[in-house]
Amino acid sequence: MMAQYLALKAQAEGCLLFYRMGDFFELFFDDARIAASVLDIALTSRGEHDGAPIPMCGVPVHSAEGYLARLIRAGQRVAIAEQVETPEEAKKRGGSKALVARDIVRFVTAGTLTEDALLEPRRANVLAAVCELRGVCGIAHVDISTGYMELEECPAHDVTAALARLDAREVVVPEDWLEAPTDAIARPRAGFSSDGGGEDLRRIHGVATLDGFGSFGRAMLAAAGGLIAYLEHVGRGTMPLLLPPVPRECGDTLAMDAATRSSLEIIESSQGGRAGSLIDAVDRCVTGAGARQLAEDLSAPLTRKELIDERLALVAWLHDDAILRGDIRSALRALPDIGRALGRIAAGRGSPRDLGQVRDGLEQARALRDRLPGSADRPALLDRLLPALGGHGALTDLLGRALVPQPPTERGQGGFIAEGYDAALDDLRRTSGSARRAIAALEARYRVETGVAALKIRHNGVLGYFIEVPARHADALMTPDSGFTHRQTMAGAVRFNSLGLHEEAGRIAEAGGHALAAEEAHFEELVEAVMAARMAIAATAAALARIDVAAGQAERAVEGGWTRPRIVLESVLQVQAGRHPVVEAALMANRRSGGAERFVANDCMLAANDRLWLIGGPNMGGKSTFLRQNALIVLLAQAGGFVPAASAVIGLTDRLFSRVGASDNLARGRSTFMVEMVETAAILSQATDRSFVILDEVGRGTSTYDGLALAWAVVEAVHETNRCRCLFATHYHELTRLAESCDALSLHHVRAREWKGDLVLLHELAPGPADRSYGIAVARLAGLPPKVISRAKAVLDKLEKGRAQTGGLAAGLGDLPLFAAAAEAEEAQCDILRDRLQALDVDALSPREALETLYELKREAGSSEA
Repeated sequence: MMAQYLALKAQAEGCLLFYRMGDFFELFFDDARIAASVLDIALTSRGEHDGAPIPMCGVPVHSAEGYLARLIRAGQRVAIAEQVETPEEAKKRGGSKALVARDIVRFVTAGTLTEDALLEPRRANVLAAVCELRGVCGIAHVDISTGYMELEECPAHDVTAALARLDAREVVVPEDWLEAPTDAIARPRAGFSSDGGGEDLRRIHGVATLDGFGSFGRAMLAAAGGLIAYLEHVGRGTMPLLLPPVPRECGDTLAMDAATRSSLEIIESSQGGRAGSLIDAVDRCVTGAGARQLAEDLSAPLTRKELIDERLALVAWLHDDAILRGDIRSALRALPDIGRALGRIAAGRGSPRDLGQVRDGLEQARALRDRLPGSADRPALLDRLLPALGGHGALTDLLGRALVPQPPTERGQGGFIAEGYDAALDDLRRTSGSARRAIAALEARYRVETGVAALKIRHNGVLGYFIEVPARHADALMTPDSGFTHRQTMAGAVRFNSLGLHEEAGRIAEAGGHALAAEEAHFEELVEAVMAARMAIAATAAALARIDVAAGQAERAVEGGWTRPRIVLESVLQVQAGRHPVVEAALMANRRSGGAERFVANDCMLAANDRLWLIGGPNMGGKSTFLRQNALIVLLAQAGGFVPAASAVIGLTDRLFSRVGASDNLARGRSTFMVEMVETAAILSQATDRSFVILDEVGRGTSTYDGLALAWAVVEAVHETNRCRCLFATHYHELTRLAESCDALSLHHVRAREWKGDLVLLHELAPGPADRSYGIAVARLAGLPPKVISRAKAVLDKLEKGRAQTGGLAAGLGDLPLFAAAAEAEEAQCDILRDRLQALDVDALSPREALETLYELKREAGSSEA
């Protein structure tokens, strides 16, 4: 047995091996140690290997899903080894001592789950494949629980941002790719072939060309090839549901890098998990599919005005009709997750319950379509969605006639085909039922004949049907002419058989076996019918999810007093009384618990002639909240939802950048300041005049002079080179002098007051520079000891006197040329030397002339620097 186990373990490719032995999955050696630790189960031993006990642990087959879920969440991957022949077949093959053959039938990995017990209902389960081809990276990703598949291409430096958007549970890459993302799964390079990927897609979808699905680059197809090869590997030949691939254009969605997504806490908060994130504050969807679609919308907001306006129009229509919105949400709440049910059916792991969910979901979708009014003001997006909710009449009729109202989750025991669907099956069931009634009559007859009132006819999985009497009555049935045959003696009872019982049991077994076979055949027929309509069913699931998102957005808008934003092409951001959705929700929750603090709304008015706001004020005054709330308002608007503001005009944004806070990245050897500079460099190199940037405290991670110099240069670069809309929060008061030279920069501050020695933070934004930083007052609020506060005041007084005498940190900056002018001057100096070098005929110079010329150029370079 251990030889068989070790051979299978060699095929498991680093996965834990679940080795089926009877009613348990057993794990051995290091697999057992890991599983026992993660699952908190007993670690035992069995036999010896190389003279040492073999560590072992196991989990019951019937409850394996729960254990698998815990292992997957712990980052493990599992290979399932099942018996692939019966004991009878093994004996026939190799004699009475032959070991039953086993093989790995499936790999269970984080990105290839389909079971309800292993999936989060409100989160997509994305598997991605990435490869580089001729300098372009192709990305293919799929959620195999629903079959939705997308292909895209991007420059190599944008791969990290794309994967952050996808939030993939697993990433597959070619084994020889040196730039592969951390923790990616390496697979053979041969699978990442553009020709092979195209052929795989054509084969799976039964088409001669992919032109009907869109235009796909070679890098896209190569990534698709790697993805499909991995799915075939983990499924051991069984492919999950794959819908036709959808090409994604890079410019179709709002670009955000990984740092921005983390800073804005869109899908996950900084503490980890959903609580405290944007989606947690926004999500009012009543279905898991709707919640997954909302997460996709927030992760990839749109950049096409007409598509955004379509989504907003549907939200507004539902927002204005409370009764209709309530009816739709009630109908959606009762819907099963037909997308994931379809995914399990396609992967070969479907159950009668999944078929019932498809039936019920399609019927309720049609009822929802019929309920929606056909008014003239019905949004165009809804008109496009409604046809997908119908058209399944024949399939739902078939499933309705074939299945019982509440099908079971397991099909091995039968009982899921409705009476009246198959006359032959009904006859078999009647035969089985008649035989059971005959057994009951037989039991009554035997009691009378033997005079043993305690006689019972029982059944178990080992003996089948048998007669059982208390031990004290057994002698009467032991006589040769009694008609009973002894089978088993127990502690307090004796078991027998009889010819009549044997015949009735045979009829039950035969009829039951034929009935189960008939139901299994019907199950396969129903699965085939569902798979034939899989594209239309998936379209219905997608339409229902989109309607749920719109209704949920409308509900959230009503609940919070949110407003419909107006999307324009001009580069503006005009928000009146804007709020941070997460902070406001937290304050409202605190008020319900007795708190008194309310969220203070603020305006943000950026335009072409006032596109960069320099914001000062004390810590805890609300600068970071103000920055983030405006970034989130842009994101929510372009995702197609209402925004937390009294009114909002959003200029279409191509890229969103947030550099708010940072932490050490020890794994990559980067300090806090290094992380800050890397993120700032990405902004300066990628932001366009249509981007929106929020920057908080740039330069604070280094010395005061270095920090001020860097912050000064960054503000100038954003103003002069990137020319984007930007909110820049800082404690460097010296930066206010930039308002004198930067015509599109204005000064603002968050208000604070000291009252009777205490600091009062007003959280209001006001025009003009901050009068002071209030740092010592904030330190007092934080609880620093009074002696430390007193000493800090003394040091501050001395520093301020010194600043008054020397001109402070900003001394000498008044006549500094602007960023562009300074760059031009430096470039001009470099050009003088370049011209001299280009004019030289190096081959005509003697060694002495060359040396003299080099000294001359060095002197000239030194005089230029001076």
